[in-house]
Amino acid sequence: MPLCPSGFMNESLFMRKIVFVGIFCVILSSCGSEKEASNEELLLDIADSIAMPHKKIGDEVIGDLIKAIPSPLEISFLIKETNKHYDVSLLNDASNQSSYTSNFSKAINLGVYGTDLGYISLYNHTADAISYITALRDLSDQLGIGQFYNFEQIKRLALNANNIDSLLYLTTRNFEDINNYLYEKKRSEQSVLILTGGWLEALHLSCKIAGKTNNKALMDRVAEQKVTFEQIYLMLDNYSYDPKINALVDRLGPLKAVFDKISITYVVKEQKVKEVNGVLSFESESESTVHYTEDDIYEITKNVENIRNSVIK
Repeated sequence: MPLCPSGFMNESLFMRKIVFVGIFCVILSSCGSEKEASNEELLLDIADSIAMPHKKIGDEVIGDLIKAIPSPLEISFLIKETNKHYDVSLLNDASNQSSYTSNFSKAINLGVYGTDLGYISLYNHTADAISYITALRDLSDQLGIGQFYNFEQIKRLALNANNIDSLLYLTTRNFEDINNYLYEKKRSEQSVLILTGGWLEALHLSCKIAGKTNNKALMDRVAEQKVTFEQIYLMLDNYSYDPKINALVDRLGPLKAVFDKISITYVVKEQKVKEVNGVLSFESESESTVHYTEDDIYEITKNVENIRNSVIK
């Protein structure tokens, strides 16, 4: 979860973009179909570890899940393609930062603001970018992870939309360092909260723009978030002994019920042989189709709004 965020870009654009799950991650990113399939396999692999009451997922598995989730920021590209107009009212006001006093609210809104900064950077709004960088700096300092960010470099990259790839790379690398640090300090739940905040904000932006534009590609990406949601829900439930996280898991219940109605089918294509530096390897491709209704998108939008309002207030 890094800085800005998953993708609602078309496939060719996806392949050109650096995946960025960092602290600032926001939305929804549509995982490529091959990644979605691997994510489903990862969920199946750990199903047995949570089947027994009170059995929790190990930190190493949590780390694998975090790495499997695409960066939320990437959705901003599809949003900009779909909706040319910048709308700061869709974002969490940077001034709200001072009201976040618990580690829970600081971590989850660090992710929210990361996604917001990604959105702002694509539209090149300098004044807003500076306000959100300041909010990110303050929250990360309060969480004791500010040392992993070079905010002068982040500012330079964020103020130029042409540098968005570099910004994604930098924040992804930063998030990996933060993840390792929080793991060592037995604070891995904060990594999950940062990721959750970025993803939730990306999904919020996607839902809002999809509602305004009725864009099918964007609605497809919203529905495809079923896969990422299942992973995030699984990770949050792992820390449900924490009252604040448990309350969030409860609030995610209605959204889970909607995603449970959505299905994704995969078609695996023939393997291809590829030679890289004289070494042969096999690559398999797959296509996915997401099955949903307009009512499903409406229900997702409504529930996401309720959940988001509960964490940014």
